[in-house]
Amino acid sequence: MHETVISDASCFIILDNIGELDLLHNIFQIVTTTPEIAVEFGHELPFWVEIRSASDFHYQQILTMQVDAGEASAIALAIEMPGCLIILDDHKARKVAVNLGLDITGTIGLIIKAKLMGVITSIKPLLEKIRRTNFRVSDELINRACQEAGE
Repeated sequence: MHETVISDASCFIILDNIGELDLLHNIFQIVTTTPEIAVEFGHELPFWVEIRSASDFHYQQILTMQVDAGEASAIALAIEMPGCLIILDDHKARKVAVNLGLDITGTIGLIIKAKLMGVITSIKPLLEKIRRTNFRVSDELINRACQEAGE
């Protein structure tokens, strides 16, 4: 298990939109995010979300040439916290993070993890809720997620 988990705004937004924000807390207890992501989320974050800034703001600025400001702040913070897990859904941000050697997952990966940990009994109801939002999820990803979750 990772000592620190850093979440981008998309995970907060998606889980909040489907009424499952506490899933993060149920899996990880404490989740870290950045002030930029807190603003992007647009609502008050729960007590179990710790807000931290990357100390190297210059590096964060450089990352904004490749990804948006929230993702750049999360990646910059993750670089400073070896061994952490970063939750990113955006394809380009995930690619940047992997190229920097970071351990990543996405919101669908968290839902699978919740099932495998016994936090939820099935991923299908949550995936259906996500499909009713504006978050794009391919049939291929849904099928792969169901296989990984044993459904």
